[in-house]
Amino acid sequence: MNQLTIINQDGKLLVDSREVAEMVNKRHDHLIRDIDGYVTVLIQNPNLGADEFFILDYYKSGTGKAYKRYLLTKKGCDMVANKMTGEKGVLFTATYVTQFEEMEKQLQNKALPQNEAMAMALRQTADMMDKLPKMEQKFDQKIEAIDQKVEKQITLTQGEQRGVQRKVALRVYMFSKDKEERRYLFAELYRDIKDRWKVPSYRDVLRQDRKDVVKYINAWVPKKKDEENGEIA
Repeated sequence: MNQLTIINQDGKLLVDSREVAEMVNKRHDHLIRDIDGYVTVLIQNPNLGADEFFILDYYKSGTGKAYKRYLLTKKGCDMVANKMTGEKGVLFTATYVTQFEEMEKQLQNKALPQNEAMAMALRQTADMMDKLPKMEQKFDQKIEAIDQKVEKQITLTQGEQRGVQRKVALRVYMFSKDKEERRYLFAELYRDIKDRWKVPSYRDVLRQDRKDVVKYINAWVPKKKDEENGEIA
């Protein structure tokens, strides 16, 4: 066997101790015994993590029985290779170094599109943030336009209608104490309001015109008085 299968376990690259044993032409149980010795030394040093070299694992045989194995990191392979001499050691070192490098390159190539996608997403987010003030400004302008349009279509509320009625009454009572004459004056003033603002009734006056209507009422003079001398009696 001159190839190793690199296992990618949560981003950590590993090889099976069974494949290592086969490549170096060593019984697997003997390799396990050697690695057990390495692990015993490593765990006694708090600055060295044994799982950075060897990860204990189990596999099942055809009969379903579980057997011990180790998953070796690149550091673990280095340690095994350092204990070997001769051609087998050289071939094993060359093989695992090559296989690990090839797998690392594959992972880097896979990561590149992800990084590009992230960069594109960040650029799009930045572009959106740049456009946000303009979008808010356009939104505010649309809201203002809607408010103005609505304002031009809304007529007097009931309270505003009663306010107009009071203004009309006060103005009419200034010109006459006669009940019958006041009736004609009321009709005349309301008719003048309808004609001036081109509405079917004073109730249909737009809210935006209310102040102008009030000013008009306060300055209104009956036609009869206006024709006489233009003065309030």
